Parts: sequence; structure tokens; C-alpha cells
Amino acid sequence: MTFPIDRVRTLFPSLSIVDNRVSRIYADNPAGTQVPASVARAVHDAMLESCANLGGHFATSIAAGEITARAHEQAAMFLGARSEREVIIGQSMTSLTFHLSRSICRDFQPGDEIVITRMEHEGNVGPWLEMANDKGLTIRWVPFDMETWKVEPEALAAQLSDRTRLVCLNYASNMTGSVNDIAALTAVAKDARALVFVDAVQLAPHHLVDVQALGCDFLACSAYKFFGPHLGLLWGREDVLSGLHAYKGRCVSDDLPDRFEAGTPQVELLAGLSATIDYLADLGKELGTPDSKRAQIAAAYAASRAHEEPLARRLIEGLSQIRGLKVFGITNPNRMHERVPTVSVRIDGHKPEDLARGLGDQGIFVWHGHNYAYEPSRQLGLPLDEGVVRIGLAHYNTESEVDRIAASLSALSERS
Repeated sequence: MTFPIDRVRTLFPSLSIVDNRVSRIYADNPAGTQVPASVARAVHDAMLESCANLGGHFATSIAAGEITARAHEQAAMFLGARSEREVIIGQSMTSLTFHLSRSICRDFQPGDEIVITRMEHEGNVGPWLEMANDKGLTIRWVPFDMETWKVEPEALAAQLSDRTRLVCLNYASNMTGSVNDIAALTAVAKDARALVFVDAVQLAPHHLVDVQALGCDFLACSAYKFFGPHLGLLWGREDVLSGLHAYKGRCVSDDLPDRFEAGTPQVELLAGLSATIDYLADLGKELGTPDSKRAQIAAAYAASRAHEEPLARRLIEGLSQIRGLKVFGITNPNRMHERVPTVSVRIDGHKPEDLARGLGDQGIFVWHGHNYAYEPSRQLGLPLDEGVVRIGLAHYNTESEVDRIAASLSALSERS
């Protein structure tokens, strides 16, 4: 079935906003996607109809409890977890990683090693650098291959030792768009008996995550990167989570995931999270998948990729015509399936900020700078105060938008 792009776009009200008679192009998606109207309605309804703390014997509190429970159940299904007990929901991937890092590293000893790839977003770097500083741990770095644009298993194996306690892996780069083979990398790390923490923030908008198939111990992603509200999800293998010390208040339950979810939950955003997962399932159902909800979501992702990959190819081909432009990532048209449609570029003689501002003036929304990809920027030799222009597509973008982006950037590049 042809991807129903016109139908999808009607579900996102922000896509129809016009500024000074110029329609908006949202190509800032790696930093946060737009949301369907159904997600906004769910947040709205929860705030007006279920506004209460948990644990009370009255209607609003009971409803809030049901929203919270359903969000965990839906998130567990979405990630492929065995149980909702394995899913911790919080403010963001970064805040959850900082929070759990203290528990994960509590028993690490001076000289123990944390291995981090150079492909990581700072959310999967900063927490571990802080723990290393606090506990006298050693950080070992794994570069990504500058030809394949991936972290290769051999490079990871070269940095492991009998002191390796934790390996931090990036699933899809927010700089280059490259998708790593996490199952293969995790297998290498497990041979060294290390825990594995995966950042799937950039993958989750484009591929369905299956934590059971990966073999890792922890995986984090962000709902606002896959068409939902501003929440982070952190899956942890139940036997691993159960063995961790939880830094919590005395009144908090020792049960999972409660012991790692500090304070009152953001009930209205949890309602939005469930609505986001419902949106993906409904899209899969519309595409003709009558099976389980997870199968429907898988169908939605497969159809979205079939729509996005040609868009990424078209974007890269259009950008490649611009004199002095360099793409940092996979450009081979036969390898689009090995990347997400996040394309970072620089143009000789032009600062990324100036280009991003010029595009913004034309209603084309992109990001510039290092985008918290400090380590990729350093390996690539990019000036951290400038970074790149980052163009990120989603399943609601169109061919005409891609052509407009390339044409506008080309025109800007001709200006002295």
C-alpha cells in the first residue's frame, strides 16, 4: 500500500501553519518532532478531567492512576519489554541517564572501565564522565569508522578488558544519521561481561525498537522525538534493575518501576505517550495490518521507512549539487537503509548559523551547531563553536519540501 502521506499530514495541525504566506517546513525533527492532534487532545483531556495525584479513593485520582498504568503498559509493548516493570518514565533521556548512572555505577571500583563510543550524544556521555570523576573510573573511547560511518565490532573489542564494567552504545547518530548494529556490538560487550547501555533516541522515530532482540541491559529513548510529549523512557532488564540500589525517598515503594521514578508523575504527558503509541498503531492498521498492536506499529514503521529513505536519497542528491558542500555521513544511495534521514552538512565559506538563519527566514526550520554531539564533532574535526547545519526529516515530510530545502540552501550558498 502506498504511504498515505496526505492523510498523515492532516493529523498534524502544525504542518498547516503559515507565516507571512510562507508554509513551514519542519526539518528540525532530530531535536523534537511535531505531534498529532490526538496526542495534544489526550494531554488536554487529562489535565482537565484527571488532574490529581495518585493513590486517592476519588474519581480524578483513580483516573490518573489508570493513565499512569496504561502508559507503562503501552511503553513496555512499544519497546518489546517483557513487563511494564522494566520501563522507567521520566523527564528526558538525559535526566533518566544521570539518575540511573548513580545506581548502575554504585559498586564500581577505582580503575574500573566505562567504554563510550565517539558517536554518542552528550546524554550518553556526560553522566558517565561525572561518575568516572566521582569514583576514579577509567573512560575508554571507541572511534567510529570514517569509511563505513559506523562503530565496528573490532574497534569496540580493541577497547575492552577484564576491567570493563559498562559499555555505552549509540543506536543512531544525531550527527551523521548512521545506524549501528547494536546486537553485534552488544554481543562483543557481553563477551567481556560488561553491562550495555544503549541510546536509541534518534532511532526510535524511524525504527521499531526490540529490546529483547538486542541483548543489552538498558535502552533509553525520548517520546518527543517520535511524535509524542516531552518524556523520556528508560528500559532496563528486570533482573538487572532489581539488583540496583535505588536512590529514593523513604516513602517510595521498593517495587519496579516505582523505586526509580521520583516524585509525582506527569500524568497529562503519560496520557499523551499512550496516545502517541495509539497513533502509530492506528497508522499500521490503516495500512492493512489486522494483527496485534505491536505488529501494527511495526507495519507503520516499515511504511514510514519506505517513505523516508527515498526522501533522504533525494535530499542528499540535491545537496550534493551545491558547490563546496560536504555531507558528514553515508551518502551512497544504496545504503540509505543504514542511516536515518538526519543529514549534517557544511558549506565552504559559510557559517552554519548564518545558513540556518537564512533558511529560517524562508520558513525552513533546521538546527545548527554541535547539537550536543560533542564527540562526533571532535572526531570529525569540526569547530565546536560552529558545528554543522543539520537537516532532519520525518515521515510527514514530502518530496516538494526536500526540493525546497535543497534549492534554498543552494541559493544561500551563492551569496558572498
